[in-house]
This record gives sequence, structure tokens and C-alpha cells, in this order.
Amino acid sequence: MENNRYFYPLGGVPSQRTVASDRAVFKTAYVFIPQTVLKDIVVSYFPHWHGTRAWVLARPMSGFSETFSQSIIEIAPAGGSQAPEPDTSAECVLFVLDGKLELTINNECYSLVSGSYVYIPPKQNWTILNQSNELARLQWIRKRYKLVDGIEPPKAFVVNEKDLKPTPMPNADGVWSTTRFVDPSDIKHDMHVNIVSIQPGGVIPFMETHVMEHGIYILQGKGVYRLNEDSIEVEAGDFIWLRAFCPQSCYAGGSETFRYLLYKDVNRHIPLEINTF
Repeated sequence: MENNRYFYPLGGVPSQRTVASDRAVFKTAYVFIPQTVLKDIVVSYFPHWHGTRAWVLARPMSGFSETFSQSIIEIAPAGGSQAPEPDTSAECVLFVLDGKLELTINNECYSLVSGSYVYIPPKQNWTILNQSNELARLQWIRKRYKLVDGIEPPKAFVVNEKDLKPTPMPNADGVWSTTRFVDPSDIKHDMHVNIVSIQPGGVIPFMETHVMEHGIYILQGKGVYRLNEDSIEVEAGDFIWLRAFCPQSCYAGGSETFRYLLYKDVNRHIPLEINTF
């Protein structure tokens, strides 16, 4: 909701008086999914998840973005899963948008609240349950971990973004910063999920063009994203899905900090065959 620190969808279905035109667009280099289309009739239900529904924002697609999936998960009281992950090779990040959840990883118990960030490597036994009386909502980002000979996979960890100090970006006069949950040079990690914060009037001052794919979920505020030759106004709850090498930049508008959750694949050699992620 708009008054929360992190936006989450409420679902519902528009009335017959609603104009059907919207900002959603699917192009060869990017997809833009505005929060206004995250309604009840587009939810998914996953096996072994109870009292739970999901808005799937991204999934591997041949010829587009191939490395990750990303979903908004809504868990009702007494809902959740004792067997959430069907793929033993998958790693994931959970980021709690709202509510309270109980998590176990290999029998270690954690209480999650808004802002909790969880990294879970592959081949872990984990569960997630809503034992409160209110709905809980989180981002679930999954990637198939790329093993490298001689390098151990990362360990699981749980933190809260409120306890971490954002890193100011160079030459940005303090208006652009990134909250990093792992050391960027830690080669064990093959994906990063960060939070980018830009103060009103601040910009990413060049067209980033790089090999990393992106999932960008707007947590707070509003801004304008430049994607290829297009300029798109974005707000809290919107999602941008970028394939590799899509040129991108943005500036923050409005009266509050523009913040987004950012996925990217990192720290691995480039395969010389297609569709090997």
C-alpha cells in the first residue's frame, strides 16, 4: 500500500467503468509491468504452498531474460509452505514487503518482518509460515546456482535492510546510494539483489549497457526510466524486466526517495553456447 515503506499489490478486479488502456508494455529488450495490472485474475498458485497466491513478474524465457524468476508472494494467516522450493539447484532471495513470517533453514528459526532479507543457497531444507493474524507479502527471487570447481556456494543468511548502511555511489553528491547485502567481490555469489536509493532530482547519469539481466521492483517513490529510446514514468509497485544489454538510466521525481529492489546476475564466465543458464 502507498502509505507503507514498501509497496505491495492488493489485487481486486477493476469495475466495468475502468478504461482498459494502461502503461504495460512488452518489447524485445524490456518488459514494463505497472502495479495497476496486478489483479486477482492474474495470480498463480504453487504446489505445496497453502493459503498463498503469487503474482509472477519474471521467468526464464528463451531469447529474452534467461537467468531468473521473480514473484510477489502473498501468504494468508496459517498459510505458507513446508516444501517451498521444487528445484534443488535453485538459490533464492526473500525480501519481506509487509507482515510477519516464521522461517526455518536447516532447523534454524528466524522471525521475519518488513525489510527482512534472506539469502538461501541451493540444496537447503527451508520452510516459511505465516503464524500471525494478518496477510504477509514478500518478493521471491530464484536463480539456478552456477557451480564452479573449487568454489564453495555461499552460506544462508538473514538480515534486515534497516540495519545496513547504504553505500554512496561515486561522484553523486550523496543523492544516489546502494544497499548491498553481500560483498560485490565475493565470487561465491552469482547473483546480487540490492536496494538502490535516489533522492528527488538525482539521476543515474549515463545509459548503463551491460551483460547483466535485471529485475527492478519499485519499492517507494516515483521516477522516469530511460530504456532504449523510450522514457517511462514509474511509481511504487511497478516492475521493470530487462534483458542483457538493454540501455538504461533513470532520474528520481516526486517528493520522496525513489527506491527499488534490483536483481542482477554476476561473477561468472560467459557461456559460449546459448540457453545454458
